Amino acid sequence: MGGNQSWFPDFILVGFQLSAKLEVFFFCICCLLYMSNLLANGMILALIWLDPRLHSPMYFFLSHLAIIDISYASSNLPKLLENLVRHKKTISFVSCAMEMVLYMGFASTECMILVVMSYDRYVAICHPLQYTIIMSWTKCKVLAIISWSCGFSLAVGNIILFLRISFCGSPEVNHFLCEILSVLKVACSETSLNRTFVFAGAVFITLGPLSLMLISYMRILWAILKIQSKEGRKKAFSTCSSHLFVVGFYFGIGMMVYVFPDNGQHDEQKKIIFLFYTLFNPFLNPLVYSLRNAQVKAAFKRVFQKQRAS
Repeated sequence: MGGNQSWFPDFILVGFQLSAKLEVFFFCICCLLYMSNLLANGMILALIWLDPRLHSPMYFFLSHLAIIDISYASSNLPKLLENLVRHKKTISFVSCAMEMVLYMGFASTECMILVVMSYDRYVAICHPLQYTIIMSWTKCKVLAIISWSCGFSLAVGNIILFLRISFCGSPEVNHFLCEILSVLKVACSETSLNRTFVFAGAVFITLGPLSLMLISYMRILWAILKIQSKEGRKKAFSTCSSHLFVVGFYFGIGMMVYVFPDNGQHDEQKKIIFLFYTLFNPFLNPLVYSLRNAQVKAAFKRVFQKQRAS
């Protein structure tokens, strides 16, 4: 072992090379989007909680998605905001490991929740008469527990392997958060096992669920095409289009970062992709589901009118 080796170093998050004025401007933008995320997802949770008409499996899983989006953004954005306002880019080993567990756990859980939501839509459209039997509350709770368990099991597995590697001095991580592949690049010890586990986990959590969703939506599309009424086809498609948009955006980013080969030449582009995902995706989900969902808009009007009346 080298004399400057440290098992528990402070990492330096390089982030983006910005001037002091640009950092202040960037802080304001990040802070605005973070608060918008909390407000939008909080509104979705409140509507689902307050309106009995939204107490259904679809909105049960949507509430989990809102919780994940709030938690994911809260696991890494506060540290980014702190670094921007204090012009300080260090993070302790323990904080970095915690941030890693949380962002991987919430991101993986979102993949599983999205595939469960596609299954819910498949049952609603292809087996409408049996929907309440198939999607019982017991089954919904079991699916939610499995989703959270799978997501955080992968995250814990990655961290257990991460704790076995060593670092030298104060490593500079070319990222604005403790993203696992970026941290592994500055390790002093062998990381091939870690990279293999990350890749295998990414394939399991993206390509597996994505394949299941494609099968579900192929069957959904076939069922929609057999609907005689034009209005019925439009209504059935509208219930799935929002989910398809979110799925395409989310899984596309996940595969670009973790499944496709990394030759080390696109680090800056990947940082921008991560920034876009961290800032916009948690805010995008409630925006898409609320603006394109008549039931959510109707629930908002009912709650608003009830508050005005009281």
